[in-house]
Amino acid sequence: MSSCSPVHWQADRPRAALWLALALWLLALLPGPAAAGPTCHGRFMNPITDICWSCLFPLTIGSASILSDGQPDIGNPSSPVCYCSNPPRIGVSIGFWEPVRMVDVTRTPFCMVGLGGIALDPGLDVPRGAHVGHDSQTRNSFYHAHWYANPILTWLEVLLDFPCLEKGSLDLAYLTEVDPLWADDELTAILNPEAVLFANAPAKAACAADCVAATAGMPIASLFWCAGCQGSIYPMGGHVATHIGGVQASTLITQRMTAKMHRQLVTFTGAGSAGLCGYYPLPIMDKTHYKLQMVYPVPATAKEAGQCCQPYGRTTMIWGAGKSYPVSGEDFAYQIFRKRNCCAGAY
Repeated sequence: MSSCSPVHWQADRPRAALWLALALWLLALLPGPAAAGPTCHGRFMNPITDICWSCLFPLTIGSASILSDGQPDIGNPSSPVCYCSNPPRIGVSIGFWEPVRMVDVTRTPFCMVGLGGIALDPGLDVPRGAHVGHDSQTRNSFYHAHWYANPILTWLEVLLDFPCLEKGSLDLAYLTEVDPLWADDELTAILNPEAVLFANAPAKAACAADCVAATAGMPIASLFWCAGCQGSIYPMGGHVATHIGGVQASTLITQRMTAKMHRQLVTFTGAGSAGLCGYYPLPIMDKTHYKLQMVYPVPATAKEAGQCCQPYGRTTMIWGAGKSYPVSGEDFAYQIFRKRNCCAGAY
């Protein structure tokens, strides 16, 4: 009788059923497919094609502008001659805008937008970014942010042995995913207790003047609680109470992240006479020391009204048009230019 005869099949049916039950049990033990979530998008910045190099200007010696290219500026030390004691040197007081930081603003935790869209998975359960609509006119949102040290002029070796450039290479310095204050506005008050002083109508109304000033030229430094046309610096967290658009919300998060890094003494400033001999701490950020340029999803290299870098607080209605699009264009990366005054001379 053949081994494939019905007699043998009937005899093997209990064994086959046992193997089938065992296979189904093993399949039940396997983990199911991961829940779908936002995909990480991003791109490495090309320093040649994705940076608007006119953002370096104006270049000044003392208070005199040598090359401006139509870019806005703040005050500079009046004397072209300067002296530093440690180490001792006599030099020339120069001023420029140095590209030194980069900021990711993302809905997906641990999505490194500025590092090419790399998604890290440290196994931590952190809040995801979201847009929430309360009605047809009001929305709020939540984003994470990453702070990079990115002294482009140094790692490109554009100027060798120039003492006024920040040294270093591209480096990830801070992630909000591991910061318990970022996602909790009440806990954030530990970092910015003064926020209660500006949670009133007059203080918020004053931000309209900051919006106008930033759009026309540079923001108003004394209105330090304002983020110009984007809203309020406080709380220094990831919740945007009034979400108008992705560009508006991401620039607000960028300003808050900069203020937070100053408050936590993660970053210093180097503007004005106090910065001639080195960087110094500034726990309350002076927003007039900063400009930003979008590098993802659309590198803002085309000039709008003669400028492709925007001071903190400037309206996004003009330059932000077409800079965001669905799916892969809803996360952002910005290159930050910081004002630098320096006593350039031989040691």
